Amino acid sequence: MANSYPISTTLFLSILSTSVALMTTSIISSSPLTTKAAAITNPVSHHHDDYVISSGEDHGPSGGKRQQLTHLRFYWQNDASSSPNATDVVVVQPVSNSSAFGCISMMDDPLTVGPSLGSALVGRAQGFYACASREAFGLLMAMNLVLLRGEYNGSSVTVLGRNEVPLKVRELPVVGGTGVFRMATGYALLTTSFFDPAAGIAVVEYNVYIWHY
Repeated sequence: MANSYPISTTLFLSILSTSVALMTTSIISSSPLTTKAAAITNPVSHHHDDYVISSGEDHGPSGGKRQQLTHLRFYWQNDASSSPNATDVVVVQPVSNSSAFGCISMMDDPLTVGPSLGSALVGRAQGFYACASREAFGLLMAMNLVLLRGEYNGSSVTVLGRNEVPLKVRELPVVGGTGVFRMATGYALLTTSFFDPAAGIAVVEYNVYIWHY
């Protein structure tokens, strides 16, 4: 069945489909970045809420308030369909019909505990992404991960960086936050869990490692 996307969205989904075909789901816990993060903390596993994997103080110098490393895991539910309830919309068209370069999309995507859209809502990813590369499929992503559940309700984490979609695991920097995560630093590891280009639906697992006070 033919879709009704604008030409920029159809092109964008076509490129994304080709890129995702190169990927397979990976086990985040085996990543050397994850291992490194775990080695410098004293985590309390499955602590607090169901999307909080661990939270514990570091082993830095004594005196003053110690930093904590908190590991959050949730699923980014992206709906770029032509539905009136779509959570991802193109706001700037690409510079040509032969490339997605220059295309900008605004998003207000649900973040859920599990990969199913029907699983418990953790928060929302609010921001935009832009096709910022003429050659590779690289996105500039800028968004606030706004948490709406549990002890972190009302706090947010700001992510800004490059998302090279064809990679199995992508890393984005955490550049700040609010509430509990004020002055946060860290990184997010992204793995595509599900993608349906015909429907315009993508589900991405986020493992977010946050240093904060």
